Parts: sequence; structure tokens; C-alpha cells
Amino acid sequence: MKSRGRLLLGGLLLAAAQAHAHGPQLMPLVNVPIPPVPGLLDGTDPIVVNQQKAIQLGKALFWDANVGSDGMACGSCHFHAGADRRTKNQLNPGAKSSNPTGQTFDALASGASSGGPNYTLTLADFPRFDYNDPFSKASGIKHSTDDVVASSGTFSGQFNGSSRFIDPNDDCGRSTDPVFHVGGTGTRRVEPRNAPTVINAIFNYRNFWDGRANNVFNGSSPWGDRDPNAGVWVKTNARTVNKVRLHLTNASLASLATGPALSDTEMSCRQRKWPDIGRKLLSRQPLQNQKVHNEDSVLGGLSLSTPGNLQNGLNTTYKQLVMQAFNPKYWAYAGTASNGGGAVFGKSPSGVPYSQMEANFSMFFGLALQLYEATLVSDQAPVDLTQRDPLTHSPTWQGLGYSQAKINTLLAAQISFVANHCNICHGGPTLSVAALALNSALVTPTPGATFGPSYAQIPYGPHALGEKAGAAYSGIGPVISVVTRDNMGSDGAPKLVDLGFANTGVADPSSDPGVGGVDDFGHPLSFADQYVQYLLGNNASLFDPGVNAVRVCDFIVPLSLDFPNYFDPQTFSTDDGLEIDGSREGSLRNQGCANRTYEADVNLVWFIPTVAAANTALAAAPERLAVAKQAVFKIPSLRNIELTGPYMHNGSMATLSQVLEFYGRRGNVDNPLKNFLVDSIALDSQATRDGLIELFKTFTDERVRYERAPFDHPEVTVPNGHPGDNQNATAGNPLNATLATDDYLVIPAVGASGSAQPLPSFDTFLTP
Repeated sequence: MKSRGRLLLGGLLLAAAQAHAHGPQLMPLVNVPIPPVPGLLDGTDPIVVNQQKAIQLGKALFWDANVGSDGMACGSCHFHAGADRRTKNQLNPGAKSSNPTGQTFDALASGASSGGPNYTLTLADFPRFDYNDPFSKASGIKHSTDDVVASSGTFSGQFNGSSRFIDPNDDCGRSTDPVFHVGGTGTRRVEPRNAPTVINAIFNYRNFWDGRANNVFNGSSPWGDRDPNAGVWVKTNARTVNKVRLHLTNASLASLATGPALSDTEMSCRQRKWPDIGRKLLSRQPLQNQKVHNEDSVLGGLSLSTPGNLQNGLNTTYKQLVMQAFNPKYWAYAGTASNGGGAVFGKSPSGVPYSQMEANFSMFFGLALQLYEATLVSDQAPVDLTQRDPLTHSPTWQGLGYSQAKINTLLAAQISFVANHCNICHGGPTLSVAALALNSALVTPTPGATFGPSYAQIPYGPHALGEKAGAAYSGIGPVISVVTRDNMGSDGAPKLVDLGFANTGVADPSSDPGVGGVDDFGHPLSFADQYVQYLLGNNASLFDPGVNAVRVCDFIVPLSLDFPNYFDPQTFSTDDGLEIDGSREGSLRNQGCANRTYEADVNLVWFIPTVAAANTALAAAPERLAVAKQAVFKIPSLRNIELTGPYMHNGSMATLSQVLEFYGRRGNVDNPLKNFLVDSIALDSQATRDGLIELFKTFTDERVRYERAPFDHPEVTVPNGHPGDNQNATAGNPLNATLATDDYLVIPAVGASGSAQPLPSFDTFLTP
């Protein structure tokens, strides 16, 4: 900076703001913008030409069990408030662990010698990491396991082909899995992480717990610009098609959609490709084996059902929906082979060339699912509908018919929520700072723009997420920042971390790398890791847009100080060698900064280390470039949280009480990357915990609870373990005689008016 005085002034101003606002607050989701995807629906030549048809296509595909190789739909793991509440055959041994125990099933807290495949979970099996005194790690560990409570998926097997019209199951060379079996009888495989809710996921900048569903959709895979082979086929004239790279931003849900349908744990046989799925589905009637309610909010007009007489399927085909929804240049090419006889789009295992529509099916699938899931916004919870303080915009809990005693409880809980720093990670309209694009849009001064209900409008600008620019405390500014720097671990040392991700000490860091993992090409998932490469001058190691645009003026904790004759082992200073942030790109990065709350000095300049200084530090003072990535996971939304158990990335907690006990003991495992705020949480009082649970219930949208539009859905029959238990399973599955037969859970079709029965919480499905 230009002077030490200016730095101190800026720091004092920020400290003053933080003392009052202390992070983003509980804000309404009403009337907030869905992050735009330039080129998808707009312009003279959009990809999608009929949004409503694309939404119909997306909803049908999301719930259709024919998408999977053996009866698994996307909705099979997201049928209960967008999450999975099954309790049988839901254990994974901890396959993400680097320890040998990740390949074996552990003893259970309930006393069972081993859970394993086809085990039925009980309430006594939770929490999965328990202490003798649930509020004190000093009391000693009562029980721990790296086994994960997740979602049962596919039997897997080698893909050989599939029917184009009738058979729902693919032809695969299936056999007993070496891990997932009961006495040699094969069971369905189970995912290595808990399935998070898809409701409100449209606002996440990245998706999956480890962020691998890239913000950029390339049309082919989850990996965005990282995938060198990605692209879609575009018809340029009657005889010519070209493979073109797709680059759609704010399309993480489309990236996500391309993953599970090819996963041999979740939905697919091995080596099945997207054109194979297209070939299987395009000529079919959507949802041909599943009932669709005549009043379905999206599909009702296509349903064959009549009042009181629900029928299977829709009165169209997937091919027709694709043709209606998407620009013809992506599907209208009539040929399948070049003049030389070679397959333009590749061939199926049987040797039959794919068509353009089949070859581009990954794009149709991903974008249609994203457009459907973009309708799943739960913005009618009490926290959205309450009246708000006209100055602070904080919830008053008035206008909801609550008693004064309940209002007092909620006001006290709201204070506790902030005092215990819950809002630092779970603030803003989505109750997660992982909503990077949305949060940045809301704090950008925009004349006339407001959000919230009509009686409690909140203007866009620095104070949109909390008075006195409290959003800055979480690293949120008008420019999307994918990296921040914050204090971590018991020593409080600052580290670079992906914004919207955190390590809260849920499990041993070796049990799952989280964002510390790598993609299919060996590149780090962590944006913070890549930002270090930017500082080092290694631009060839940058794989995601936005990393080279990170601004240090948005960091929670400074990286560099323009102080001569100053030494700090964790911070760069003038004598190390500094350059103005943005000088490499020829543009100052000092406007609208999160770390300059009141715009007190518009000429303030921010610095980064020179390439030479960064490389010197890498060898001599690596703590200055320290990154928090191991066991760091995406911060989930708290919306509808009472319905979306089990909790955490490993499904290790069954109730909200157990979650608060976890935070009350300040995490399960202390490690150098744990967010330091966790160690300052104080939840010893039962009244405080009870109040917080009451507050959490105000995050539930009653439309979600009763499956009312837009949360209604077709029927889906979900594999729910196998006859028998974890000691004996009945063999003789029609897919292969060595596999266990399936039990099923039938989730009935629901129309726009919803169900008469509310969705209960996860723990109610567990026997004591």
C-alpha cells in the first residue's frame, strides 16, 4: 500500500465493521437472481431455444430410472427434500481414505461387530464419531469409524450394450463385487460420500463436496476447461459437423450431471459412454415405467394420467423433447459416418456409429437437468417471510403468527448463531458462502435493484448481506473471489483456502482429501493450490478461470503488507519484493474491495509478492504460501436442514442435536487446517442448543416438507437394500444369479398440490 497509515486506517475501518456486523446475516432468498449462464438462453443463436421444454426434459431425465444401468435414477439418491433418507445398505468402508481401514468395514457404535453391506442402520449407530462426554474431547473417544453413511447405487459390471426401447437394464458383465457382498452374494455398491440436497444447489459456484463439478460446463464432463478432449458437435451445413469446445459459466449443475450417470458406483456399468445413454433413451417414452401425476407442475401437460388414474410415462419421446428444446445445429445432422467410412461421432460396443444427437447427449442431459434444478429454489421458509428490521434487515420473526415466547426464543437463537460465528460460513440468502456468484451480485451497488419480499425489500450494495458491510468478514465482495486467506488451525496461522470451503474437524484428515484431491488428469481441485502457482509465475499450472483474477484486497487476512523494515514469518512485506496486484495483467485490482468497507481511500493500492519473492518463500518461508485443502469440503446450505439428514460429508450424524454436540466440543479432530472459529464456539447450554434447533426449523420451506410445486415429482422405485441382512442376503437377481435380489422403496408420484403427509426427519426412519 502507499503508506502504513493507509493500511492501518483500512484495517481499523474493517475491524469496526466486523465488530458490528460480524459477517453475512440471515437473509431472504426471495427474488434473488439465478446466476446467469451467458449463451445458454440469450443472444441470437442460443443453445436452448425453448426453456420450458428443456425443463420438462430435465425433470423427466432426473427422475427416470432408465437412465441408470440397473434402475438408478438421479432422483434415487435425491428423493427426500433433495437428499437420501434410506437406512439399509447405505455404508461405504471409507473408500476415500488413505488408510487401510478404508477398505474394510468397522464395528458399530450400536455393538454390532460389523455393519457392512446390507446392514440396516439404527439410531444407536450415530454419531459415527463419539466421545464419552459429547461436549468434551478430553473425555476420550467412545467410538470412531471412517465408514461413511452414503447412498446405495449400482451393481456395476462391464457395459456391453442396452436396448433402445423396452429393457430398463443394460447388458453388462456383472459379478460379485470384492467389497460389497454378503458371504459371496453381491450387493449394490455404495457411494463414498453422503448425498447432499439438490434443492438450492443452483447457487453453488461449484458442486459435489470436493468442488469437482466445475463452474464451467464443457458439454462433455464435470471438468470444465481442464478436460482437453471436451467438446460438442455442431452442424455447420448439410454435410459438415465440427467439434467445438463449450465454455458455459455458472453451469456447475450441468457439470455435475455428467458425473453420476457414468459412475460405476452410482448409476452405471463400467465404460458406458454418454452416446450409449443417448442411444438407450432417445427413442423411448420418458418415464415409461413410472407413474406421472396428471397435476405434475412441469410434466402434467405431457402425462397420460387422469384424475384418480395415474399412468406410466409421457405422451412424447426424449428425441422429440430434445428437438423442441435445443438449437437444431446440435442435433439436426443426418449422417453418422464420413465419406471415408470412418465414424464421425464414434461407435457403440456393437460397432454401430453414433448419431450427432447421441454424441451430444451429455450436453442435452447436463443443461436440461440444470434448468430443471434451477426451479428447485426454496424461498418460502419462515426466514424468508418474516418481517425485517428496516435498518439492519435482520429477521424480527413478526408477521408469522408466532407467540411472543417463540419470537423471543428465535431472537436469542439468532444472536447465538452470530456470536458463535455460524453465519461466517452459513450466512446470506442460501445460508452458505459457497454461493459465490449470488453473494457477489447482491453486494454490488446496483441502482434500483432489491431482493426480499415486497414488504421487506433489501437494496443491493455493500450492506445487502448485513449492516456495515458485514459480508466482507467472509471474504465476499462485488467481484467473485474463488480464493481467500483466513486463519486456520489451533495456532490461528493464516492460509489460502477456496472460498466457500472449510475444514471443521469432522474426521481424521486422512479419511478423505476433500478439495485436496485431484481431477482425472492429476490436477489439483483446489483453487488455492492453483493461486500459489500463479504467485510463483507458473501460469501453465492454472486450470480454472478466475484463479488468475483473485484479488488480495478481498482476502480476510492480508497476504502482503507494504511495510519497509518489517518482518512477519507469515506475511510478505516491502523488503521481500512486492508488486501491485493486477500489474501482471495491466489493471489495478483495487476497486470495490471486500477489505475496504467504507471506500475511505479510493487510491489505496494492494500488493502481491513478486515472482522472485514467492519462489524464495517457497523454499525459505513456505508458511507464507500455506494452503488449507486437505479434508476441506464445500460448505452446505442450512436450508431445509431438519429434513436432509444424515449430516456432514460422511453422513456421520443423524440429528441436529448431534450436529450441535459436534460443534459444542469444537469438532471431532483437531488439525492444522481446521477453521479456527470452530474452537471459539460455546454451546454448553441446553437452552442455547434448543433455541438454535428452533431457528434451524425456520429454514424449512413448507412446500419442500409437503412436496408441493416445484418440489413435486413422478413416481420413483428406489433400490433399498436386499432381502435379509448383513449376515445373509438372498441371491438370484435376474441380472446375475450371484447377485442379491433387490428390495425396493416406492416413492409415489406427487402433483403440484403436494402430499397430505409431511416429510419426516432422517432419524425417524432409524430404529432405536
